[in-house]
Amino acid sequence: MGPIGRFVRFRLRRRIFVWFAGGMVMTGFWVTLVLMLVARVQEPEWSQSFQRGQNWVGHQFARDWPDQARREAYARQTADALDMNLQLFDAEGRPVYEIGEACGHWSIEAPVTRDGVRVGLVRGCARHVAQMAWRWPLALFAAFGVLWFASGRIARRLAHPLDELAETVKRIGNGDLTARTKLSFAEPDEIGVVADAVNDMAMRIEKQMADQLELLATVSHELRTPLARVRIISEIARESGSSTKTFDDLDREVLEMDALVGELLASSRVEFGVLSIRELSLRDVVARSAERCGIAAEKIFIEGKGDAMTGDPTLIQRALANLLDNAAKHGGGVDQLRASIDGSRARFEVLDRGTGFRPGESEQLFQKFRRSGADGSDGLGLGLALVKKIAVAHGGRVWASNRDGGGAVIGFELAIAAKV
Repeated sequence: MGPIGRFVRFRLRRRIFVWFAGGMVMTGFWVTLVLMLVARVQEPEWSQSFQRGQNWVGHQFARDWPDQARREAYARQTADALDMNLQLFDAEGRPVYEIGEACGHWSIEAPVTRDGVRVGLVRGCARHVAQMAWRWPLALFAAFGVLWFASGRIARRLAHPLDELAETVKRIGNGDLTARTKLSFAEPDEIGVVADAVNDMAMRIEKQMADQLELLATVSHELRTPLARVRIISEIARESGSSTKTFDDLDREVLEMDALVGELLASSRVEFGVLSIRELSLRDVVARSAERCGIAAEKIFIEGKGDAMTGDPTLIQRALANLLDNAAKHGGGVDQLRASIDGSRARFEVLDRGTGFRPGESEQLFQKFRRSGADGSDGLGLGLALVKKIAVAHGGRVWASNRDGGGAVIGFELAIAAKV
């Protein structure tokens, strides 16, 4: 991935990280703010409770204050019970007794009074306050570290499928049609759907490109034969003079090349879904195809009264002409051409007078580049494969079977309300 790709990818991770971490920080801020507002509202009550506690401590010490021994004994008892450092001061503020370390800012002060006269002061603080002072920054730092780590992991986890998807798309764009996105079942559904769509797209493009390359190579090879024959006929005509047979031979070779190019163009139209759907007449489609292939009128049978249908006239006539041509070349000639409309389907069948199909042959009949000649060299092998493509593109199907009494029947049907 180039600099721009890495920048976009890391920008996405940073955005996710900032969104997540910022959300947690803002949540903590608002929770703290609410707690502070609640504490402010309850501050008078808390202050009164704290004041009463201080007065109680001062009152307890006031009872034994004149007696130094009892005062110090009670101070030790209180310091041990509350785990505190204590300092006792006289009325002038001079220290008179101390237990533990001197208290700093984290302390409480309870004045000691007898008969309304202040006689001393008790100051106390937690013994471990100094140790607790560095724990707050440590806890804050640890929380920040956990937040940073969790945010980074979540950002990476969310951005990884998109990074994988972007990398796959880039590889496909650079010509690597074998690239696929490998995402686990744990990925988000939306990203999984997009990944499946990209993989499906890559698979279709790879197959289409492979088919196009194979078709181009085959067509290039097949065109050499009629072109070579045209060259030979031209040389013969140049040496011995032209004749009617010479022009007939030239016409035959030109027609063969024209048919080959027509097959290629029709196949490309179907592959890319370039269909021109319009209203058609069943009888008109059959008549035009039969006339083009030289089929006598007595061999045409239109069953039923239905006639209106929809479809691409050029492709449908091409499919029907391919069936008629296949019967003429490999089936001993056309015996019957049948057509009918049954509900929402238009049906076409060509019956021949040949030897029929060998076991299992009819299942492979519509495969691309399968040649029907006895020696396997007659034709390009696109005719019946193109019939299947045209039928499927119109929402239909194809079939082939042997006839009772000899011969074969090959047909296809279309959805007469097919859409582009």
